[in-house]
Amino acid sequence: RVQVADSGGGSVQAGRSLRLSCKFSAYPGNSNMMGWFRQAPGKEREGVACLWTGGGASYYADSVKGRFTISKDNALNTIYLQMNRLRPEDTAVYYCAAGNSPWGVPWAGGRPYTLPASDFGYWGQGTQVTVSS
Repeated sequence: RVQVADSGGGSVQAGRSLRLSCKFSAYPGNSNMMGWFRQAPGKEREGVACLWTGGGASYYADSVKGRFTISKDNALNTIYLQMNRLRPEDTAVYYCAAGNSPWGVPWAGGRPYTLPASDFGYWGQGTQVTVSS
């Protein structure tokens, strides 16, 4: 089974940056989406950013647009999440994931969209990000 290892979390002050990494031991079969979720204590898991591996289309939650950037290194089977201008409300455990959407890019068309965790079958173990004010 494909192993997923996410890393790069830490404790920073508000306004600073962190870069998360997620390495897949092999390309996760039948996956056309790779992304990041986060879960804060007492809250549901939230989709933060996602890449459509077939063409590079990207999704960002409204709460992180303009601050976070997702990218991918195909040769390394690794995705990254560059997080800038961090806020205390970004504090959470961050998980990388790979999944499949059989109907194409699910966030295409500009309509409101929330990335569903149920579409993702490969998960990292999570890395803690703590942002202090």
